Amino acid sequence: MSETRGFADEQSPRRLLSSSVEYTGRVWDVVSDKFQLTDDGEPLVRDYIRHPGAVAILALNDAGQVLLINQYRHPVRMTLWEIPAGLLDIDGEDFQVGAARELAEEADIQASEWNVLTDLFLSPGSSREALRIYLARGITEVPEADRHVRTHEEAEIRTMWVDLDDAVQAALDGRMHSPSAVAGVLAAAAARPSGFTNLRPGDAPWPEHHSQHSTWPQGPVL
Repeated sequence: MSETRGFADEQSPRRLLSSSVEYTGRVWDVVSDKFQLTDDGEPLVRDYIRHPGAVAILALNDAGQVLLINQYRHPVRMTLWEIPAGLLDIDGEDFQVGAARELAEEADIQASEWNVLTDLFLSPGSSREALRIYLARGITEVPEADRHVRTHEEAEIRTMWVDLDDAVQAALDGRMHSPSAVAGVLAAAAARPSGFTNLRPGDAPWPEHHSQHSTWPQGPVL
């Protein structure tokens, strides 16, 4: 067996001296932490975004097509082809339940089979945002009477089913820029040869999400 197999990122909390909220936003805050790398090391200060985390869903139908949604993203002034996704902003909500809710709200579909494709930190040098991307199969439509009414940017969402290989090529060509979509389609393509049997179940633990361990303060330490 190769010596490189089985390597993994590890939890590595350091001594937190203080923490304060520098900016409170509508969705996330900016926090300033003072900490030490070693017990006798000099104090360091880092500012970062305190984010609730998110889930994204790569829906795959029986024809081998993935669902892409198109919506406007104001910070980059572009409409992007993405996969359904949303914030984990309901306290105590199960991650997979949140993913199913977002899939129904953004795409009017539901799934009977769930796996975890991959887990990411989207910008770990500046944000604690953790993202879990699910693979959803066994796709059916949400009944018309039960569909979510979309507003604001979500009201402009357009959907398109695309062959997985075409979505992979769009990512490689630089035609698709959403990190969740790029990571999701590449992970799905990598898992496809095994029939997706090498994926974790949908309810697999997610210890990297900040809500799952006590070493990461959920609020400011004054």
